[in-house]
Amino acid sequence: MKIALIGYGKMGKEIEKIALSRGHEIVSIIDIDNTQDFESEAFRSADVAIEFTAPSVAYNNCLSAFKNGVKVVSGSTGWMNEHADEMRRMCTEEGATLFWSSNFSLGVAIFSAVNKYLARIMNNFPGYDVSMVETHHVHKLDAPSGTAITLAEGILENLDRKDKWVMGTLTSPDGTVTGTTDCAADEMPVSAIRRDEVPGIHTITYESEADSIIITHDAKNRKGFALGAVLAAEYTAEHTGFLGMNDLFNF
Repeated sequence: MKIALIGYGKMGKEIEKIALSRGHEIVSIIDIDNTQDFESEAFRSADVAIEFTAPSVAYNNCLSAFKNGVKVVSGSTGWMNEHADEMRRMCTEEGATLFWSSNFSLGVAIFSAVNKYLARIMNNFPGYDVSMVETHHVHKLDAPSGTAITLAEGILENLDRKDKWVMGTLTSPDGTVTGTTDCAADEMPVSAIRRDEVPGIHTITYESEADSIIITHDAKNRKGFALGAVLAAEYTAEHTGFLGMNDLFNF
């Protein structure tokens, strides 16, 4: 495939390595200082663009790619809630193709399936209350993480006694803690910690008077995310529409 990269930070560079190792060609790299290259022939020649940037620019990046006839795989979080309906409409009515996920890791896809299954089981055990904590590097701008929100939504879809998630505590890089995990019985708190260079840890806890049931996904590095993004690009090259991890990995 011919791949364009939108965003050339740590994730972009890791994606580049894996794409090249799988025999693909990087035909265009767009970063903050050369956004005019969306109009270039090199970018337009791409089969797929892989976009990992910031919430403030991801939406416009997708629009620029669509305008130039390029499919997009996006892993940017913190913007989709506001624009999901428009993205779906563009993909169903205007011929655009977007593969979006809050997390491209195969391990997280497996973890998400386990999370939903456990939530269904816990319908039968009301003595357990559920909460979540996510930990990420100090550079991450959104909290809670997009992955945490996706996992929380998976719980809400399957655990009848919870109706919505709420922001719990936020632990800043300097150790300052704000917020609270106190919430209504039908709410689930999702707390966030920003620490060091942590790629991503998501922990879901079911707590009762007798014991705790805890499941955790702990990313060791960015390789799993980058590989998943390239696998998604390979899938997207052959498919159209508004796509996601459930299309790529149907557990």
